Amino acid sequence: MVEKLIVIGSGPAGYTAAIYGVRDGLNPLLIRGSLPGGQLMLTSAVENYPGFPSILGPDLMGDFYKHAISLGCKIIDEDVAEVDLHSYPYKVTAEGKEYETYSIIIASGANAKWLGLENEKRLIGKGVSGCAVCDGVFFKNKDVLVVGGGDSAMEDASYLSRVAKSVTLIHRRDTFRASKIMQDRVMSNPKIKIIWNSVVVDVLGKDRVSGVKIKNLVTKKEETIPVQGFFLAIGHSPNTALFKGQLDLDGQGYIKTHEFTKTSKDGVFAAGDVQDKVYKQAVIAAGWGSMAALDARKFLADKKLI
Repeated sequence: MVEKLIVIGSGPAGYTAAIYGVRDGLNPLLIRGSLPGGQLMLTSAVENYPGFPSILGPDLMGDFYKHAISLGCKIIDEDVAEVDLHSYPYKVTAEGKEYETYSIIIASGANAKWLGLENEKRLIGKGVSGCAVCDGVFFKNKDVLVVGGGDSAMEDASYLSRVAKSVTLIHRRDTFRASKIMQDRVMSNPKIKIIWNSVVVDVLGKDRVSGVKIKNLVTKKEETIPVQGFFLAIGHSPNTALFKGQLDLDGQGYIKTHEFTKTSKDGVFAAGDVQDKVYKQAVIAAGWGSMAALDARKFLADKKLI
């Protein structure tokens, strides 16, 4: 049996694509992966998703799942090991089983890059965050620290300066790689303190972040900075390894799309953080998911496959 549509990924984009696909009679197969839910599973309270004044990230994803299940969506919790886009129908392999499909929506998302510190991982959602716009509101009138030196770090520091008591921006070099206008904005902001040539070597706190330990790479001196929020702004890694050499990717590994969700292969669409490296918001990812499903339906209809 050849599936009409396979959706890969189970964040807001993947779930929404599957929900739209079910409602349009495409009977999609949603391959959620062994760790379903996407980045929202690492987020505490979500307060910017319409209709939910405040909800925990995992609970919101739970509601997405219940919605999909209520419509009769086919779901498997397996990791995709291989995707073959060289012949048609396309083939998707998960846990040793091969599925053929006439169309694919890739919603495999992206992951924030972390420093790899043990306490950093332990305190994700408890003061450690990879998204200032998502979590900044929870640090009103508190001291926070941002790691990074690119435009994302400048944007995060500037944004946090509007809500936090103070912002410390730490960078491992003595110059930023961000655009000049972004640098000037940060350097002229009296609420932002910059620490050069330094790295974070530990995140402190038992149940929540209470501070960070940093090390100066020139003097080798270590010091502790008391903060309640620790924000990583060192980039994201899109989950696109399976598609290298098969789809057009940009220099950072994001899937290139045209006419909204179409990729370089007919019948293959991309939605959410796997192709959106600008906004990285749940509500926007969900919107991309709906667009991808509508594009997939049109593709299948044009092919007279539905």
